[in-house]
Amino acid sequence: MTKLSVNINKIATLRNARGHNRPDLLQAARDCERFGAQGITVHPRPDERHIRYQDVRDLKPIVTTELNVEGNPTPDFLALVHEVRPEQVTLVPDAPDAITSNAGWDTITHQDYLRGIVADLKQMGARVSIFLDPVPELVRAAATTGTDRIELYTEDYARHYHAGREAALRPYREAAELAQELGLGLNAGHDLDLDNLAYLKQNLPGLQEVSIGHALICDALYLGLENTIQLYRRQLV
Repeated sequence: MTKLSVNINKIATLRNARGHNRPDLLQAARDCERFGAQGITVHPRPDERHIRYQDVRDLKPIVTTELNVEGNPTPDFLALVHEVRPEQVTLVPDAPDAITSNAGWDTITHQDYLRGIVADLKQMGARVSIFLDPVPELVRAAATTGTDRIELYTEDYARHYHAGREAALRPYREAAELAQELGLGLNAGHDLDLDNLAYLKQNLPGLQEVSIGHALICDALYLGLENTIQLYRRQLV
């Protein structure tokens, strides 16, 4: 089974627009789980423009599935995850001013750096995933860091899906097959939606989890949050 982890950053963005607590982020997380989410993902950034560090602290005791905390492993981020101890930490090399994550790690150049961080987080008890482009050399280098999983950055797949879905998927399938050979678990995320998700699921061997936020929350504006989560779950059967 491929699990659906719902990224609730956009709910925090809406809340922060008015400076109060509407919508209630914690209640939204509870409801996402009640409606079928199998995990909750958050990506706190240094400027706290959506998820705040305190949100992560507040979410940990109420999330009953799995809490996945994404981010660039700066000292502040690492201190936060050590304090909160989420079930999964996803390492993402985004710049502080990035609107959204836009590239995976260069696991060749940063191999030693990542190896130390992965070891530290695993000793803490977290499962570790490294955000990665679907490049065989990068997958091989990721395996040497000791990471439990990689998360394939699927923006390129989503962008080219309608022009030719088989060609768009090909590098991801190759990366997934290599990950299996190397004993790496496999996650995927970025720009996945109700149009392209089922094909990814059906053709990506070993896919364990997808993390979806922006498209899911946009769909929920029209379809309702409960119905939308169920629709996304059906794509993963």
